[in-house]
Amino acid sequence: MFISVLDLFKVGIGPSSSHTMGPMRAAHDFLSRIYEISPSFSRRSVYSVRCILKGSLAYTGKGHATDRAVTLGLHNYLPEELAKEDVNALVTRLELEDTLVLKNGVKVKFKSDEDIIFDKGEPLPQHPNGMIFTVTDENKKIWLTETYFSIGGGFINTLAEIDQLNAPLKMETAASFPYPFDSARSMLRMSRESMFSIAEMKKINELQKISADELNQGLDKIWSAMQQCVENGLQAEGRLPGGLKVERRAKKLYNQLKQDPAKATLNDWLCAYAMAVNEENAAGHLVVTAPTNGAAGVIPAVLYYMTHHENGSIENVRIFLLTAAAIGGIIKHRSSISGAEVGCQGEVGSAAAMAAAGLCAAQGGTTQQIENAAEIALEHHLGMTCDPVGGLVQVPCIERNGFGAIKAHTAAALARRGTGEHFMPLDSCIAAMKQTGLEMSHKYKETSLGGLAVSVTEC
Repeated sequence: MFISVLDLFKVGIGPSSSHTMGPMRAAHDFLSRIYEISPSFSRRSVYSVRCILKGSLAYTGKGHATDRAVTLGLHNYLPEELAKEDVNALVTRLELEDTLVLKNGVKVKFKSDEDIIFDKGEPLPQHPNGMIFTVTDENKKIWLTETYFSIGGGFINTLAEIDQLNAPLKMETAASFPYPFDSARSMLRMSRESMFSIAEMKKINELQKISADELNQGLDKIWSAMQQCVENGLQAEGRLPGGLKVERRAKKLYNQLKQDPAKATLNDWLCAYAMAVNEENAAGHLVVTAPTNGAAGVIPAVLYYMTHHENGSIENVRIFLLTAAAIGGIIKHRSSISGAEVGCQGEVGSAAAMAAAGLCAAQGGTTQQIENAAEIALEHHLGMTCDPVGGLVQVPCIERNGFGAIKAHTAAALARRGTGEHFMPLDSCIAAMKQTGLEMSHKYKETSLGGLAVSVTEC
């Protein structure tokens, strides 16, 4: 089992990896497929594109900017290209257009407010985040259709791919890599037998595909983007978009801490950093999937504290990210990181487990302590629902990242105080998360049909 650290951590834009970045990638992929068949189009016919959003994408797509993402993807944009763009201005311009112009000059009709359908009927059986794209002519003849699933973290699968796999993942075969651990148990065994740390094994696997320089440059780029997210959020103020009129708080909190640092606690700093990132995410700005956008503040907050308060080096950061990616890969392989599939335990819970493991490793923890740290952090997010108010990644998501960072830091500290021996294995905890997600009502899995999303009293 292998998911690259450079795939798990992806630079893009908010507010959601599964509802924004994934649909944008799907739309972009479909655009390329239209181009491939366009030579067969008749010049006398008029062709149109339509996208039907299903399940969670239909229920919370408006609040998560899914329609904007599809529009951007069909106009040949990808998330990583938009990190420094004025996305609002770009989308406003694109929404006025009614035609897609392909690379060969062929034109296809597309009007975002008419051709993106939010279908709140039965979701597709394979995954709650489904999208059906079609190209038809003026006689309603279908020339091309593809079904995509946004499976969390910005990853997508087609219908054929998701039906062929036990878990909805695109991964290299195990035989291709020296340390193909697909569970915490096999990870512990391989580390014990090889005498390599988790980060070292992960690095050796990565070097089968890219050079050491490319890996380090990629890791440093991820960390640079994460730092930029934190610092952008600490400088921004005002209300977040979407209609809830939520005020940004990270800058005010950060300024209070700087004015009286003697009274500032670890928890205060972690909340300021995590909330800064997720306020930026809610605004649709630069963010890194870690492993998702909804949980994008946990890992940067813990890393930022480590480097700015605990003298963490760039090598510590690389160890952190490699270790966190190893844990994230196991969780994604054995369960899910999608809020629409297993609730927020799969987003903030996974992020906290990854951050706890990364911090423990960077601080010199043993492989057993690292696995223990990840388990502690994940265990104490089990059952967490995904019930965003108004379908927006704001309440409770922003504060939730702060608490995820606090739990991660606490889990790492607690694990390092022990020997690494503990009662509940990480694999069992991941299995419990998956089963809990399967049994969780769809009302609590990113549909905004239950929980906090329907508990707001208008005053």
